[in-house]
Amino acid sequence: MKPMHRLGKVLFACAMPLLFTACTHFGRVPFADHPLLGKVWDVSAQRFVDPATVIDRAVEARFVLIGEIHDNAEQHRIQAQVLDAMVQRGRRPALVMEQYDVEQQSGVNTARQGNSPDAAKLKALSELMRKSWDWPLYEPIVKVAVQNKLPLIASNLSRDSLRHVSRQGFSALGEGEQARLALDTVWTQERQKQLLMELSAGHCGKMAEHMGEAISKAQRARDAVMADMLVKATKSGAVAIVGRNHARLDLGVPIYLAARAPNAPVLSIGLVEVDVPTNPAAYASSQLGQLHDYLWFTSRPLRKVNPCDSIPAKPEAKAEAKSS
Repeated sequence: MKPMHRLGKVLFACAMPLLFTACTHFGRVPFADHPLLGKVWDVSAQRFVDPATVIDRAVEARFVLIGEIHDNAEQHRIQAQVLDAMVQRGRRPALVMEQYDVEQQSGVNTARQGNSPDAAKLKALSELMRKSWDWPLYEPIVKVAVQNKLPLIASNLSRDSLRHVSRQGFSALGEGEQARLALDTVWTQERQKQLLMELSAGHCGKMAEHMGEAISKAQRARDAVMADMLVKATKSGAVAIVGRNHARLDLGVPIYLAARAPNAPVLSIGLVEVDVPTNPAAYASSQLGQLHDYLWFTSRPLRKVNPCDSIPAKPEAKAEAKSS
C-alpha cells in the first residue's frame, strides 16, 4: 500500500484542481515590460490579431474553451469579458466550469432557482466552490452567467472519484463509461508519452516513474468527463473555464470533443503568462502539434511560494540526497 499512499501525496501536491496547470507555471519575476503583454497570437496563421477577432470566432464556435492559470486575476477578467461579449452578440452558451464537481450540480441548480436577488445566488454559489478555488477570481464570470440566466454546468471529477480512477482504472467511472467517453478511441502511444513527460515536468521532476500511469489515468478521465459535460450542455453551445492544459488541442478536452461531436466547431483559447521567450511561436506547439487556436498573452503575477517546494521528492532523489 505504500505506493498508493505516495500517489495520494503526489495527486494532491498541487491541491488537485491545479494539477497539470498551476504547478507548471510559476515565477518570481513578473516581466512587466515583456513585448508580448496583451497581444493575441493566431497559431495557425502565425500572426497577431485583434481580440475582436477572437470574439468573432467564439461567436461562431459551438464549444469555446478558455484555458487559464488558476490564480491569475487578469486571465479571469479576460474570460468574463469574452463570455459577456458573446452574450452581447446574441449567444446564450452554457458556462461549464472545472471549479465545480459534477456531484455538485444539484446544489448549483438549487442556488440558481427562485426569485432571490443575484447577490444571494452568487453567495450560494460561492459557498459551493471548494476552498482550493479562489472565489473572488471566479465571481466575475459566474456573475455574467447569473445576470444573463445562462446554464451553469459543473464538470470536474471529485477528489474521491479521481482516487478511484487512479487506483482502479477507468472501470471506476462505471460500466460502459470507458467506451462512451471515448477514452481509448482517442488515445495513442504518442499522446501517452507526451502526457507522461508533461506530468513529470508539472511535478517539478519529482514524480516517480511508477506513478505516471496512475496519474495519467486521472488526468485523462477529467478531460473526458469535462468533454462529456460540454456535449450535454445545451444546443446553444458552451463556454468552458478550465486549466490551460485541459484546453489543449493535442492532449486535452478537444480530442474527446472531436470523437463525441465530430461536426461541432471547437475553439481553444490559451491564456498564457509571458515568460522568457519573446517569440510567440515558442509558446504555441508541442511535439504533437499546436496547443491552442489562439494564445492570449497576459502578465505573470508575483508568486511568493514555489509550488515545487510542497511536492515530496521521489524515492531515488531522497536516496541520493542521503548518500551525498
